[in-house]
Amino acid sequence: MTRFIYTVLLAAGFSMCSPKKDGSAEQNPGQEITKAVLLNKIKGGWAGQTIGVTLGWPSEFRYLGTFIQDYETIKWHDDYVNEAMTTFPGLYDDVYVDLTFVEVFEKLGINAAVDSFGHAFMGKKYELWHANQAGRYNLQQGIPADSSGHWLHNPHADDIDFQIEADFAGLMSPGMPGAATAIANKLGRIMNSGDGLYGGIYVANMYALAFTDSDIPRIVKNALKVIPEQSKFYQCIADVIKWHQQYPDDWKQTWFEVQKKWAEETGCPNGVFHPLNIDAKLNAAYVVIGLLYGKGDFTQTLEIATRLGQDSDCNPATAAGVLGVIKGYDNIPAYWLKPLQRAEQRNFSFTDLSLEKVYAIGYKHALENIAANQGDTAQDIIRFPAPALTTVEFEENFAGHHPKQFIPLGKIFADELVFEMEGIGFVIRGHAAKKAADAPPHVLQATLLIDGKEVETANFPVDPIYSRTELFWQYRMLPGKHEVRIRVNNPHPAYEFRTVDCLVYDTKKNIGQRK
Repeated sequence: MTRFIYTVLLAAGFSMCSPKKDGSAEQNPGQEITKAVLLNKIKGGWAGQTIGVTLGWPSEFRYLGTFIQDYETIKWHDDYVNEAMTTFPGLYDDVYVDLTFVEVFEKLGINAAVDSFGHAFMGKKYELWHANQAGRYNLQQGIPADSSGHWLHNPHADDIDFQIEADFAGLMSPGMPGAATAIANKLGRIMNSGDGLYGGIYVANMYALAFTDSDIPRIVKNALKVIPEQSKFYQCIADVIKWHQQYPDDWKQTWFEVQKKWAEETGCPNGVFHPLNIDAKLNAAYVVIGLLYGKGDFTQTLEIATRLGQDSDCNPATAAGVLGVIKGYDNIPAYWLKPLQRAEQRNFSFTDLSLEKVYAIGYKHALENIAANQGDTAQDIIRFPAPALTTVEFEENFAGHHPKQFIPLGKIFADELVFEMEGIGFVIRGHAAKKAADAPPHVLQATLLIDGKEVETANFPVDPIYSRTELFWQYRMLPGKHEVRIRVNNPHPAYEFRTVDCLVYDTKKNIGQRK
């Protein structure tokens, strides 16, 4: 498998993968802000994110391919944040993964190496899903941190994961989109690549720009300059901007346009041939719809971003986080802020950090990053360096791979599984399992063979913290029929593999009609 190595120089605030620069951005003068305002905006970003994820808690992935109707009231009350933290600790993966990276910056400094972040992420015992879980498994199995999110290693590479946890990169890069890009382009590769990586880079840039600009349409548009125009992510968000101009007072019409053109899932095997869509660009479109149609109103932004459906906790979290920076903590309406304040001293699940602690650490890191990028932090008035926008290199996941069919498997096996498929790639869904709860410790190991040739050997822990998201996958195969064989190398009478199905890819796109 191909290994991509990207080295980022944080002190310069640029990606070293031959980025292009937006000339107009370079002409912008440095901008100024007081330290009090900076802290207020950092607090607003973290507070907005936490409020948003809490609001969307009950509706997450319940509205698939539809939106929450106007007559349905979205729950909120004066102790709702505490209730959510108690009831569902895993809800705050948006925050606790962010804080893993924040902790590394705090311990090792602004120039910490990507391997340090990978090591910290790998060792966390919190709940993860999709690209995050696949990336953590890859790290635990020895794949380097700069490659663990690559689509050849990670079937969920285009999923939303880094997009929902890139907030920290923008919050520690106030007014410095180039610095935000450098951080996100380095750390996002731990769990994503291609459009999945672009989602995090885009979000980080919106946050960075929100410190020095209150014009939401301009922030949304300028942040997109860092994404390659030939990418589907860029094209999707550009369409949202266009449709907002065409239908400025009808977010539902823009939602329909997004569904018609961009709702097709290709990578995540849970969303292909299914209304669930955890794709980064689709959910980023919902974030942008919430921001544009919310028109700077905190309540309206939260309502719309949540009602759009799919990942309806993460999307309002991102939208409200960006808006929280624009407005500042002190300008968040009391209706939303007071329930949050009742939980600000409470540590987030799987961390030793509360919001009160995060506010202070985030402010400290922002000052350090400003200084590292040749800004002036010596006085009460901070001067930012000129806000260069850097466009990252183009990369595309699953290029030329089109979902063809699911082959039903539904088989349980302890020694070997054999079946045939026809296409250029596949993903086998399933997992290793204990036959009984009191089974002795054991990690199954199995080898994938295609047409009799060994392709990969993998370990299959049953503990969800260490588990592999799918059994096996393979892309870029020669077109045609293939024999797929899974051979268990160390069978155990108390363990077995349980399969669901096999997603098959082909070179041509199904047209959805019978001839």
